[in-house]
Amino acid sequence: MPTVLAYTSPALGHLFPMMPLLLELAARGHRVHVRTLASQVGLLRGLGLDAEPIDPGVEAIEHHDFGARNSLEALSATGDVFARRAALDGPDLERALRTVAPDAVVVDINAWGALMAAEAWGGPWATFSPYIPPIRSTGTPPFGPGLAPMGGPLGRLRDAVLRPLVLGQVEKRFLPAINEARASRGLPAAADVDAFFRSAPLMLVTTSEPFDYHHSDWLPSVRAIGALPWEPPSAAPPWAEEPGDRFVLVTTSSEYQADEALARAAVTGLADEPYRVVVTMPAGVADLGPLPANVRVERFVPHSAVLSRAAVAVTHGGMGATQKALAAGVPCVVVPFGRDQLEVAARVDHAGAGVRIAKGRLTPERLREAVHRAAGMADAALRVSAGYRAAGGAAAGADAVEQLLGTRARAGFRPEAARGTGPEHTGRP
Repeated sequence: MPTVLAYTSPALGHLFPMMPLLLELAARGHRVHVRTLASQVGLLRGLGLDAEPIDPGVEAIEHHDFGARNSLEALSATGDVFARRAALDGPDLERALRTVAPDAVVVDINAWGALMAAEAWGGPWATFSPYIPPIRSTGTPPFGPGLAPMGGPLGRLRDAVLRPLVLGQVEKRFLPAINEARASRGLPAAADVDAFFRSAPLMLVTTSEPFDYHHSDWLPSVRAIGALPWEPPSAAPPWAEEPGDRFVLVTTSSEYQADEALARAAVTGLADEPYRVVVTMPAGVADLGPLPANVRVERFVPHSAVLSRAAVAVTHGGMGATQKALAAGVPCVVVPFGRDQLEVAARVDHAGAGVRIAKGRLTPERLREAVHRAAGMADAALRVSAGYRAAGGAAAGADAVEQLLGTRARAGFRPEAARGTGPEHTGRP
């Protein structure tokens, strides 16, 4: 029975999209072992997966990008978190490799040290990206600012000028440390961030057209498999089944980023509107003051129970929350606060499946008006949903992992021969 070892960064928004893939592999007879958030280990074991917590030091390093003044500062702050975590998640994966002796490894794209450890291990491995990866593609703007594609010579010139100003600055700050860590594992230097992220023989990305742009140069190593919406098994709350107005689901980040402003604007702007408004705040419920009769605030609610009767989803631009809504055919209002969220918002615009509001222009009045506009975009949301299904989802991802396993098996890879590979590192990625 082949064993697949999965390693995630400490974020529910990265574990949950990976779950359909892991459960599909398990259903096909693979033994699946997961290293993830300590709080989720019991859940995964209950679902039949082997699971252990990641190094607690990794979880202790939290994001601090919510104070960034622009997308470049936000990217640098986010990269700083991943670089500091890498000093721990790399050795953590190496320990797991020795303990589990897997036949294949799947690593979250945000676990930078684990990416290098998997590459140095030498066996079949894949990167899993639950958001648009920051890699180049012809006709696609540089990752970060959330620019729309621009065709023709002018568009190519714009992208060529902006790319070094955006990702180039991130490379200058982090690439030397990445390459030092790569050298310590006997790996060649990465020429740029793009080469680092594309070092795996397979990258699975949870996106597809028409939500995402056309990427003619991604194949064969980068596979877009569509959205993988998932949430823990739980009963729908009784109020979600009651008759009444359609819902507006408002989501904030599962990793704190000071996005309470979105919740406050929704509470005020949608008061007395002909909707039942549900605000979810998984990073911690903030004091939003007195709530109107049509608004409820929860730390966690099964989104599927609300989306099945929703007119619009208002999201912070998180890939998971936004794609979960679109997969259900629900159009979105997206207010991006940082990280990859500007890119997500740009793609909602691109697909015509919702309305984008810059966080600096967020007001209750603008949010209310955007909800009314988005409610008329259900047809586009349904087209996006159909595109996700056509991409194949978890079954397509599992097929790709099994193809990778078969290729390496024919090449003579033996997992037991790699059991002790990888030095025990401390204090560096």
